[in-house]
Amino acid sequence: MNANGKSKVAHPWLITFSVILASFLYSIDWTIAVVALPHMQGAFSATQDQVAWVITSYIVASAIILPTSGWLSSRFGRKRIFSSAVVGFAVSSVFCGAANSLEVEVFARIAQGMSGAFLVPLSLSIVLDTFPKKQHPLALSVWGLSWSGALIGPTLGGYLTEYFSWRYIFYINLPIGIIALIGVLLFLPETKKDKTLKLDWFGFLTLAVGIGSLQMMLDRGQRLDWFESGEIIFECCLAGVAFYMFNAHVMTRKNPFLDPRLFLERNFFLALVLVSFYGLLTVPPMVLMPTFLENLIGYQIDDVGLLQSSRGVGVILAMFAAGRMTGRVSLKIQISFGLLCLGVSSGVMATWTAAVSAWPIVWTGFVSGIGAGILMVPTQVVAFSRVDAIKRNEAAAVFNLVRTMFSSIGISLILALFVYVSATGRTELVEHVSPFNPAITDLPTSSMSYSLNEWKGLKLLEKEIDRQSAVLGYNASFMILSILSFLAMPLVFLLGRVEDSTKTDGDDDVKEIVIPE
Repeated sequence: MNANGKSKVAHPWLITFSVILASFLYSIDWTIAVVALPHMQGAFSATQDQVAWVITSYIVASAIILPTSGWLSSRFGRKRIFSSAVVGFAVSSVFCGAANSLEVEVFARIAQGMSGAFLVPLSLSIVLDTFPKKQHPLALSVWGLSWSGALIGPTLGGYLTEYFSWRYIFYINLPIGIIALIGVLLFLPETKKDKTLKLDWFGFLTLAVGIGSLQMMLDRGQRLDWFESGEIIFECCLAGVAFYMFNAHVMTRKNPFLDPRLFLERNFFLALVLVSFYGLLTVPPMVLMPTFLENLIGYQIDDVGLLQSSRGVGVILAMFAAGRMTGRVSLKIQISFGLLCLGVSSGVMATWTAAVSAWPIVWTGFVSGIGAGILMVPTQVVAFSRVDAIKRNEAAAVFNLVRTMFSSIGISLILALFVYVSATGRTELVEHVSPFNPAITDLPTSSMSYSLNEWKGLKLLEKEIDRQSAVLGYNASFMILSILSFLAMPLVFLLGRVEDSTKTDGDDDVKEIVIPE
């Protein structure tokens, strides 16, 4: 017991390391399979649309089950749920790697997504409950490393697929999962269980249907041409009806699935808005940059991973710096600086051409990583500064659900913008292809391969038009991300005071009772 009569958690850093390692696996698998899809498509003899279910099934399953993490941990105990999730994730990863058919692969990915969905929100609430409030900024900066797995996922997946096999992107989870499980079983204390707590099934089902339909619409919309597809229209309508029924239900029920009073706390609500911008601004570049570097500029997969590593370095350094700065530098200044870095880096990327050199790619990636790392830590501090400890599991689930959903929304919107601008840009460029255009007829002798009188010249010219239209699409996408970064800045002035919550003398308002093993 400490001076305030509250239980002091033993081995806080061993607990933190164990839960971060587990949630790191989930965040890696959110992006690691993307680069392996072509290899999996060949192994399963599947079409591009069919193999995309490897990604869709994981994201949708995670989003549907994620909101239940708070209820399950309160009902059955947080340690039991977390350790079960680690076991489920590791075992399903083995089945993902061993799958010999697309059906088995998708089923295993669903199980992997459902198990892994608990790891991130529960690890966040565990870290918050493990340390006193005055150490929350440092603890959150360390916990933020778990989400950096999404940054290195494509790079790690590329190396494993290139030099070993796509199956090893899943097999690698097993030894790491075992280490995390041992740490959780040895060091993580159990929380008090409320066996009388009942699940609000109507609230859960309506929210699950709404989230699942929205995620399906966002993930498949680009491939099915959005609202030209009957499937997308159906999913949109289903999501709208389900969300309406859920909102009406939670506003009228006495003990709903998610407590709407969480959203009445100003700092928590504004933090949700900020983390939605975080998802919109930080995840789409991770999708755009590998294709930009590999398909447009012509880098090999090894070089793409190396160039992208500067972003991960920036994130790690920024998170540690943010943890140290909190209490010394205003959280509002940190958030503003993070948005500024994201806006500047995306703005510079919007000016790139297909001839961009390696150095601008490295330093903009580093600045973007600095912005992402600086933004995340103070946003988390703001979100949980006024949330009661007994509500942390539920609040952490909502926080991570919003981040996940807006990451998907950001990817879908940016890809739709990229396709639209590229298509319209190509149309405009083609209009200038004419034997009367001096830009073509006056080419130097070394460039006469673009001759309009030869089939080979026409093919090369068409390839260059496609290349330049793609550049226009990338430029427009990065410019929108830059504008959104600056538009989010005024939200900082709406935040309430949070500095005092980071300077308390360890008297954390812990309301969960820790039961020794």
